[in-house]
Amino acid sequence: MSTDPKTRKPANTAFKQQRLKAWQPILTPKTVLPTFILVGILFAPIGGLLLWASDTVAEVVIDYTQCETAGANFVPVPQDSYSTNFPGKVDAVEPPAFRAVPSTQQGTNASWPTTKCTVKFTIPDTMKKPVFVYYRLSNFYQNHRRYVKSVDAKQLSGTVRTVSDLSGGSCDPLAVYKQGDAQFPIYPCGLIANSMFNDSFSPFLNPFDSTTNGARPYLLSETGISWPSDAKKYGMQTYPDLSQIRPPPNWIKQYPNGYSAASPPIDVSKDEHFQVWMRTAGLPNFRKLYSKNTDDDLQKGTYTMDINMNYNVTSYGGTKSIVISTVSFMGGRNPFLGIAYVVVGVICVVLGLVFTARHLYKPRRLGDHTYLSWNQNAATNAAMANAAATSATATGASARY
Repeated sequence: MSTDPKTRKPANTAFKQQRLKAWQPILTPKTVLPTFILVGILFAPIGGLLLWASDTVAEVVIDYTQCETAGANFVPVPQDSYSTNFPGKVDAVEPPAFRAVPSTQQGTNASWPTTKCTVKFTIPDTMKKPVFVYYRLSNFYQNHRRYVKSVDAKQLSGTVRTVSDLSGGSCDPLAVYKQGDAQFPIYPCGLIANSMFNDSFSPFLNPFDSTTNGARPYLLSETGISWPSDAKKYGMQTYPDLSQIRPPPNWIKQYPNGYSAASPPIDVSKDEHFQVWMRTAGLPNFRKLYSKNTDDDLQKGTYTMDINMNYNVTSYGGTKSIVISTVSFMGGRNPFLGIAYVVVGVICVVLGLVFTARHLYKPRRLGDHTYLSWNQNAATNAAMANAAATSATATGASARY
């Protein structure tokens, strides 16, 4: 057994005693001013490149929140409720329009009344593949801490979770369904699953006239829209008795009589719309991928898309939109990053020029950087010793000791 006394003194190494060599630049006008101007010269063209890439994305955004009140005939979409962007010069196009008619939506083993919104829009120039269709929500705070935590990963992975497992957990208050004195686990539990977007878009863009796309529908695929890494998180539910679990409250239209063998819950391991929704957004205004076409260009012309409106956004003051877009090498259309680079570049150049003029007009006298040593006493003693040695050498005196 060692008899050495315990000590908290760090080992005498260069790392633990902070004796490693380090570069400590001294900021002077000769180094700072060129840096400002160089950063500005680099950032401005990078920002311009990003803005150009964003502008090459063809995009149509149509807010259809008010479609329910449109009536059976097409009415123009309000000017502040849509936007378009197509690179190059394109002819003026007719504003989009929508109409609404009562309809019935069919589920797995149930049907319910809904409103079918038909959106008509014009594509003034061919949109190169791949073409993506998104839904966009505004004023929806998916980044709220309680909302983000409201999920049970074990349940979604296929593990049977009982009432006792879910009670008091992260899914509260939508973890357990109380029916009289009985309690049943909710599947899938939590606020995220309960608020899943459930408007349904038609799986194609339908030509409005015979001159559009040869009168052929433009097909859209709803597979391959989720991240492969997300799909690995989910597994098919393994509850032995489906009558012992309950759907989330907002899913009651699709499952009016609960779960059964004839009306089973969704397979979360294969339902990509569910997987896309469960990846929460970081900002209150966001878009999520609904379908895509990676094989064919979207030819110019006038198209329509049918939307079954089930998702209520007016209750929280939000809006919902359909987005049809292409991509560039930087992704979708987003000019913010390019604008930020240009603004920072311009500010750096302006500050560099202003500080340069100030330095040339009235330069500031620099101090002696040798006094920046942290060990001032040692530096002073060393300077005095050097001075004494120099003096002794000059006078021929010798040290006594």
